[in-house]
Amino acid sequence: MKNSVKTILGNSIGAKGVVVDVECHLSNSLPNIVIVGFAAKSIDEAKERIRGALASSEIKLPKKRITINLAPADVPKEGSSFDLAIAISIMKTAGIVKNGSEGAIVIGELGLDGSIRPVRGIIGKILAAKDLGINSFIIPFGNLEQASLIPDIEVIAVSNLKDTYNLLNSGKLVFKRTSSEKLKNYHENTKDSVLFDDISGQERAKRALVIAAAGHHNILMSGPPGTGKSMLAKALRSIMPPLSVKEKLEVTHLHSLANKNFDNIIHDRPVRSPHHTSSQVSIVGGGSSPRPGEISLSHHGILFFDELPEFNRSVLEALRQPLEDNRISVSRAKDSVDYPAHFILVATANPCPCGYYDSKKECICLPTSIVRYQKKISGPVIDRIDLYVDVEDIDHKKLLKTNHSQKKSSDYRSIVGKARDRQISKYGKLNSELTNRDIKKLSRLDKEAENMLNQAAEKLGLSARGYVRSIKVASTIADLSSKDKIGVAEISEALQYRKMPVKL
Repeated sequence: MKNSVKTILGNSIGAKGVVVDVECHLSNSLPNIVIVGFAAKSIDEAKERIRGALASSEIKLPKKRITINLAPADVPKEGSSFDLAIAISIMKTAGIVKNGSEGAIVIGELGLDGSIRPVRGIIGKILAAKDLGINSFIIPFGNLEQASLIPDIEVIAVSNLKDTYNLLNSGKLVFKRTSSEKLKNYHENTKDSVLFDDISGQERAKRALVIAAAGHHNILMSGPPGTGKSMLAKALRSIMPPLSVKEKLEVTHLHSLANKNFDNIIHDRPVRSPHHTSSQVSIVGGGSSPRPGEISLSHHGILFFDELPEFNRSVLEALRQPLEDNRISVSRAKDSVDYPAHFILVATANPCPCGYYDSKKECICLPTSIVRYQKKISGPVIDRIDLYVDVEDIDHKKLLKTNHSQKKSSDYRSIVGKARDRQISKYGKLNSELTNRDIKKLSRLDKEAENMLNQAAEKLGLSARGYVRSIKVASTIADLSSKDKIGVAEISEALQYRKMPVKL
């Protein structure tokens, strides 16, 4: 006797999924369960989970040799999401259940007590199956909320093996159609720990952060200790617009893949702040079984590197690809995977090792130490950062005073939202994503501004990348003022944020 149940292999958004047929064959021999088909240890261990789950659910396991084949057999498979499909395949082949799950994808991990536990990366699995034309799914109840992000699929959510057994025997497989409409009505109620309202002065730094948020530009803030660099960075999320439904789908999926979040929907923009002692794998992603790192977990949010020069050089160099392509490729001996990584890099740095170069306090660093410290960040990484701003000391008398005329985070969020809407309506993307071809085609620079940029590029020694990124920043400045053309004022401001050579 032979029968099969379908499940799906595919975790990453945008990756091509593979439908796996879980075939079961019963033969008269010593009772045993054998799993073949390029299965990893986590799948081979499913034998004991299935035995325990069937016993706890008072379902008799056939006293035969049970051979399970995961086809196609030449594709490596791992994870615990195959458990439920294997159990249903055994019950179906043994005639324990009347109906199978024809036409549906079965996903779920079994507990020894018969419970069906949520699995990692449910969104990627469903999207992979949907791309292959499959719209019906039997999934763990704990994954239902995340699955509800995906519209126009039919889902049955089950919580234990006994209920699944009764459901298959009832002949009433009623799939519920999902819709993501409820997410569109969700109102963000994030309690940001720091708002622009809390920061006294620093108008230049605030202006740079508004530009960064509006055009999705990377920014580095430099200044002495205690001037509010970290506070400004933490306040950035409070002026960014809420996530769209598509963005929530991607962010929730990535956090699910990283084993951080199985059953919740992430509604707020992520802010990741790894310590400078974090390993390269934890930040970039990877491991023996590749998983997203901090770079991908900050997708559609903020990646905050406090004291950038203190990070290992290998970590900083790993930022090159995601800062340029908004994706990161993780290649290991067993597997290779691409993860999205479209984030705003917000970094802070002291001007020197002691932190007091160019400040009110006396700097005790040697000139060579200052140069060596600032050169910890390589030229290619510096070139990929759009905005550099100096954060200066604040007059102590202003710290405790309330400035009623000061703009609040809500005011800035409205300004940023309008600028972003303007970019999306005109180009279908934000200014940081514009290609060289897009910039040539748009021709937003007026002649006087172009001449000024060309002269400044020669004097400042801008690279071709720095030249183009200056235009992108100027475009965002123009959009904040609702201007169609980029004039001298916009180019002048954009050039003020370019990195200058070290002065000693």
